[in-house]
Amino acid sequence: VQFVESGGGLVQPEGSLRLSCAPSEMIFSIRAMGWYRQAPGEQRELVATITGSGITNYTDSVKGRFTISRDTAKRTVYLQMNSLTFEDSAVYYCNLFPSEPGWWGQGTQVTVSS
Repeated sequence: VQFVESGGGLVQPEGSLRLSCAPSEMIFSIRAMGWYRQAPGEQRELVATITGSGITNYTDSVKGRFTISRDTAKRTVYLQMNSLTFEDSAVYYCNLFPSEPGWWGQGTQVTVSS
């Protein structure tokens, strides 16, 4: 199984993007999911998580700006990103939380630039 991320792009500071993530195959268990990101030269970091019951958690740098959500019927997880800053530029990935090493997808590039 791999996750397929989409929705990234080039955006100006203070802009918004909505990322989507779906598994390449049907997975039937409702498990906690996470959005992660990796900037050039940096380690991959956890950005946001959502449990099967919808409880969310965010890293401090995105609190109040990002919103993670999930559509259980579509097996899709979303990340709404508002008020983007240069520091949000990275490749964004989704995976289970905790992550499953063999399930990383290609990610989707988010570039914040003026």
